[in-house]
Amino acid sequence: MPECYFALKAWNAQQAGAAALIVVDTKDEPLITMDSPEASTTVDAFIEKLTIPSALIQKPFGQSIKDALQKGDQEVLLKLDWSESVPHPDERVEYELWTNSNDECGARCDEQMNFIKNFKGHAQILEKDGYTMFTPHYITWYCPKPFVFSDQCKSQCINHGRYCAPDPEHDFGEGYSGKDVVLENLRQLCVHRVANETNRSWVWWDYVTDFHIRCSMKKHRYTLECAEDVIKSLGLPSEKIKKCMGDPEADDDNEVLKLQQDSQVSFHSKSENILRKISKKLVIFVLVYNKVGRRTRGHVTILPTLVVNDVQYRGKLERTAVLRAICSGFKETTDPLICLSGDLETNECLERNGGCWVDSQNGISACKDTFRGRVCECPSVNGVQYQGDGYTFCKAVGPGRCTVNNGGCWSDTRDGKKFSACSVNNVTGCSCPQGFRGDGHTCTDIDECQERLACQCDGCTCKDTYGGYECKCKGDKLYIANQDTCIERKASKYAWFISLLVLGVVTSACLAGYIFYRYRLRAYMDTEIMAIMSQYMPLDNQHQSQVVTHENEPLHQTSIA
Repeated sequence: MPECYFALKAWNAQQAGAAALIVVDTKDEPLITMDSPEASTTVDAFIEKLTIPSALIQKPFGQSIKDALQKGDQEVLLKLDWSESVPHPDERVEYELWTNSNDECGARCDEQMNFIKNFKGHAQILEKDGYTMFTPHYITWYCPKPFVFSDQCKSQCINHGRYCAPDPEHDFGEGYSGKDVVLENLRQLCVHRVANETNRSWVWWDYVTDFHIRCSMKKHRYTLECAEDVIKSLGLPSEKIKKCMGDPEADDDNEVLKLQQDSQVSFHSKSENILRKISKKLVIFVLVYNKVGRRTRGHVTILPTLVVNDVQYRGKLERTAVLRAICSGFKETTDPLICLSGDLETNECLERNGGCWVDSQNGISACKDTFRGRVCECPSVNGVQYQGDGYTFCKAVGPGRCTVNNGGCWSDTRDGKKFSACSVNNVTGCSCPQGFRGDGHTCTDIDECQERLACQCDGCTCKDTYGGYECKCKGDKLYIANQDTCIERKASKYAWFISLLVLGVVTSACLAGYIFYRYRLRAYMDTEIMAIMSQYMPLDNQHQSQVVTHENEPLHQTSIA
């Protein structure tokens, strides 16, 4: 009995009333992507009506399920959770789409172009905000050396048979050639590369969408002129794109397409001959797989193929389904808002706060909604970090903790004055302020007067207040708290006289010093300066023979030295 397509198996299971389908591989091998049936009237009747989830699992895992079912001593519960099928190591998802600019390949081409148009908005939002890094890829073939100069290879390849694509119409004499497809694939790769140089990599989605609408093969507009019009309308530098594309007639590697062939490397070294009978002529193209690589995503042999975080996406190429796959690639609690919409997941925090800690008084919750479900994690609110297990308790820590519920510490206000056991100088803990005692969560006023802790000087009168005390001295004396003593508020006449006398003496000394400097010392310095200058500048003829003497010879010698 011939094998039927995986999609047909799923359809038969759905018709039989199955809620889901699990197909066990008959071989112990890495998972592969299930191909879709070719377009036909029969296929169209059921392919779009499939609604049940279906999956292909490896043989060892399938055998373990069968063994558990055969025992019959326990209930076997299987959960189809697609969110864990994609690695989610960090806050950025890297994904790539293997596609083709050819739009004359039937239902599959229509599917990929509809996906690009419908997913463009999501893709650009995620990439502009730095949540994702998208890379387009295009599969290329090469022509074996014995066929390089054949008409078939010349019409379907560039760079002397190094990079080829099958003829869109499978007819060398009509329509567009495989060479046209390769050149447009290369152009789209260069659009992405050039746009990425100016941090506008998301423009690729605009170009591919506009090119498909304006320059499709069906409209006979699949031309260089139409492509350049689209490039111009998007404000892209056409000269840079041409330089990126290089010379298609050169007998040399093309840097951009060579990278594409290197990216086709799979975990296992493999060469696969693609045989195509076109116009009754057998044409051989070789799908390139180079040396053994370290990739784990599986062979890329079917277009379109989507790879998310280096794992091949297996499912319908549809906007919401692909967005789910991408959202499952984010590390928990780093999901962008687009992944938390009601169309993609259920907000578990809305019911009983997800079982997490909550401060209802201040509206602070440890429940955080993510694409995979809620997590209980103490939050950070207005710069204040909470610490705890997230389930039963969270407490504020750090300098800003006193601004939220007073850091969980005691506080009170009397007569417009606030007293608090929370200090910004301490990152944790509570301590009663001065004038109070307690554990910081409960504080009571200290009666300094009754406990004789202050205001014990002679003649002092003590009165207790909330959080402090008042101390008064007899008469007109002034109380000094840190000395716990009283001093006279007014000074005596004798003290005033002494103060004025000292001030007068200081003023007289300063005046005398100024007069000495102004007249005596300055005159002396002028004499010294004249003596020094006379040795280098003769004053007049009648004094040339005179010898200048100085009153202070040692000073003169020192000046000369």
